[in-house]
Amino acid sequence: MDTPSASFAQLLPGMAGMVLVGSSVTVSHALVDAPLFTGQAVRYMAATAILVVIARLAGAHLVWPRGREWLWLTGLAVTGLVLFNLAVVRGVAHAEPAVIAVAVACVPLVLGVVGPLLERRRPSRQVLLAAPVVMAGAVLVEGTGRTDAVGVAWAALALGCEAAFTLLAVPVLGRHGPWGVSVHATWLGGALLAVVGVSGEGPSAAGELTASQWAALGYLAVMVTAVAFVLWYSTVRSVGAGRAGLLTGIAPLAAAVVGAVSGAGVPGPSVWLGIAVVIVGLVAGLRPGRPAGARRRSSLRQSGGADLHSSRGPSVEADPGDARGASGVHADRAARPGELR
Repeated sequence: MDTPSASFAQLLPGMAGMVLVGSSVTVSHALVDAPLFTGQAVRYMAATAILVVIARLAGAHLVWPRGREWLWLTGLAVTGLVLFNLAVVRGVAHAEPAVIAVAVACVPLVLGVVGPLLERRRPSRQVLLAAPVVMAGAVLVEGTGRTDAVGVAWAALALGCEAAFTLLAVPVLGRHGPWGVSVHATWLGGALLAVVGVSGEGPSAAGELTASQWAALGYLAVMVTAVAFVLWYSTVRSVGAGRAGLLTGIAPLAAAVVGAVSGAGVPGPSVWLGIAVVIVGLVAGLRPGRPAGARRRSSLRQSGGADLHSSRGPSVEADPGDARGASGVHADRAARPGELR
């Protein structure tokens, strides 16, 4: 197979993480009038403290980055946290919010192509075929909108930054794990956002936050950052960036459902259709594939080549004492599930 097999248990953390991300849309409405960068800096620094405490309690081993790891983690913080927020804020000044959402909905295809390449695997045909379906469903959920050329540029930047949030974590997940990547991403992002906030919004901007805005930032820090980041990176490490990318289609679904429950109104027919399309895409892209050996045996049966010995000449008997058998491949060298091939 081109990708590691993904059990439902391995997908659950990522699914839960995307539900939490989708819920942030409703909560973030309370922050419309808040100082953006200062508020986000508070969110990520608070999340860092929470992550460190929980990681210690959970027995997770946190280590400092070294060498090139600083480049990957800093790049993740700059693109996935700082520039993404900037692209969204500046983008909606030139485009309707749905335009930005539609651009971000293209993430599954980007991750399906680039993610496996970073993991030194071939992209999965199954994922590549399912990604456009998930994208189409997300577009139906979010809708479309008007924009100008500048808005398109900001939307493209938002797409790139959203993909970078996952892709730049791939090279460092092996050593740092979900906990380490989450901790380093949040403190680096929080520090950078604090610099931007102080220089652009003033050192007293945090004092302008209201009680409801502090509550919203608290929810974002705990659930949408500390919890969701660890859940998401756990699934990326388990099943690969390509398959995990399909799960991003769950976020707009969760946003629509949470919005309806919180009193924003019942979604229209196009939203329900989009939800159904996303579900179809997820099922198609995440269902377990047949092992390569089973496919070959099925092909041989269909071609009438059941008698392997007659078609391949004299059989070769394996020496019972030879650990490699007739195949010539040592048992210890068999690829383990999830191992890079």
